[in-house]
Amino acid sequence: MSTGDIRQREPIYQGKVIEVAVETVELPDGQAVALEMVHHPGGAAAVALDEHERVCLLRQYRHAARGWIWELPAGRLDAGETPLVTARRELAEEAGLIATEWLDLGALHSSPGIFDEVIYLWLGRNLSEQPTAHESGEVIEIHWMPLRQALDWCNDGTITDSKTLVGLYRAGAYLNAQAEMRSEDPGC
Repeated sequence: MSTGDIRQREPIYQGKVIEVAVETVELPDGQAVALEMVHHPGGAAAVALDEHERVCLLRQYRHAARGWIWELPAGRLDAGETPLVTARRELAEEAGLIATEWLDLGALHSSPGIFDEVIYLWLGRNLSEQPTAHESGEVIEIHWMPLRQALDWCNDGTITDSKTLVGLYRAGAYLNAQAEMRSEDPGC
C-alpha cells in the first residue's frame, strides 16, 4: 500500500454538497491514523476588475461566520463543470457580470486538515452587466471599490474569507507585475 491510500473508510454523512467519512490512511512515516474527512466537489471564485481597477465584492450573510462577510463571487463546481465555467456562472448569477477576458490565478486548499475542497481563482476583466440570479437562501449585496482599498481591507482584517484574501492578493500581484513590465519596456 502506498502512502495516502485509504485502508478503511466509514461513511458518516452524505449531504447535498458534502460527504463526511472517517478514513484510516497511512502517513509518510508509516503510521496508520483514522482521520475525519469532509469531501467537497470544489469551487471557483472570480476577481472581477473593471477598467478603473475597481473590484466587485459581495457582502454576504453567512450563518457559519455568524454574520456578514466580504467575499468574491464564487460557488461550487457542478458535476462535469470546469473551474472556469463555474467562475463565469457564479460571476453572472451573484454579481450580474459577464467577463470576456479571463486569467487563471491558481488554486488554494481552503482547510486541508479535514477538508479536501480546492478553490480555483480567476481574474475576470472586460465586464458587462446582466441581471443577477441569486439562489434561494443567498442574501447578497453587490459593492464596487478600488482594488487598493480591498487590499487594505485584507491587511486590516476587514476581509477574512480565505478565497477572497488569496484572490485579491494574487490579482494585485499580477497587476503590479504587469505595471512593472510596462515601465521597464522602453516601447511603452
